[in-house]
Amino acid sequence: MADLVQRDELGAFLRARREATDPAAAGFRSGPRRRTPGLRREELAQLAGLSATWYTWLEQGRDISVSRQVIESLARALRLSGPQRTHLFTLAALEPPPTGPAPVKVDPLLERLVRELSPKPAYVMNPWWDLLAYNDAYAELLGGLDQRPEDERNILWITFTESRGSGLFVDWLGEARSLAGQLRVALARYPDDPRGPALLESLLDSSDAFRALWDERSVSGVASPRKELRHPRLGRVDVDSLRLADAQDEELSLVVLLPAERDGSEQGNPGKEFRVGDE
Repeated sequence: MADLVQRDELGAFLRARREATDPAAAGFRSGPRRRTPGLRREELAQLAGLSATWYTWLEQGRDISVSRQVIESLARALRLSGPQRTHLFTLAALEPPPTGPAPVKVDPLLERLVRELSPKPAYVMNPWWDLLAYNDAYAELLGGLDQRPEDERNILWITFTESRGSGLFVDWLGEARSLAGQLRVALARYPDDPRGPALLESLLDSSDAFRALWDERSVSGVASPRKELRHPRLGRVDVDSLRLADAQDEELSLVVLLPAERDGSEQGNPGKEFRVGDE
């Protein structure tokens, strides 16, 4: 009886997550002919590399064997968060995988460099735009960072969900579209990192603007280094964004914002300098 309940729970959980998955985000058209929410069974089976019949049996709670590889494929196709992935493995009577990589520790020397770069805004980020280290100049640019929850110290989150983020870029739409496209590339590059799907889910739940850009299905490489910003004290500031890979950890990047050089006859004359605390 317990085994039957477990199979029923597994099927119900898969169905709930399937129906909660946005077809457009998974690469399918969400036209008016859809009679059920979310993905169809055959669409999820296709994403996970399974036969539609076998997946239907699994969702119906039939007595069939399920391998770790199959459950991992379903978790990836459904873009499950860490807790959801763990629950799926538990329902399948499999040992849950690690919940995710240990928190990344930024090398103390790199953290020192970020601080020493002031008054130039500088920060260290991972592939998901989580801010792992930053100096006061960059924190001021974003209206403060230390008071935010750790998982919200994220460039995409701030850009799409906070008023300071939406007002930071002169061309907000262009920057936002580029970030959404870069996120799509990162999700394909790091399919086993649960942080990516969790970030995507939180953005889809929290931002209408992000959902609209995500539905465009655009992809982007590294954005243009020239940024036109609205600084809280200095007003309009043009900067060049220099991005360097960490030799110790290639998934970490050091980013420094330099006052942009002016064009034409004024070339070589730097733009406004950042001075934290100056009036």
